[in-house]
Amino acid sequence: MVSRLGRDDWIVALDERGRSVTSRQLADKLTTWRENARDVVFLIGGSDGLAPEVRARAHETMSLSALTLPHYLTRVYLAEALYRAWSISIGHPYHRE
Repeated sequence: MVSRLGRDDWIVALDERGRSVTSRQLADKLTTWRENARDVVFLIGGSDGLAPEVRARAHETMSLSALTLPHYLTRVYLAEALYRAWSISIGHPYHRE
């Protein structure tokens, strides 16, 4: 996995022990990442999570849930979270505010 990462990629490791973010906070992160013009790579581990050397390569560790999610379900969960955050970042009304 590490060999596929670009030198300038911003690496986000997804892990249940990572920092939890709200949809608004993720929208703010999307804006920052876009302004910094860096590719963002989300790393999703398998059933045993991410290897320590992979987590060490990450710039930040984020939690989508305190639950341990199957990696294939995590992709769907991440896609929905990114869509919601993108919608917020472009000014779409957000019903939680």
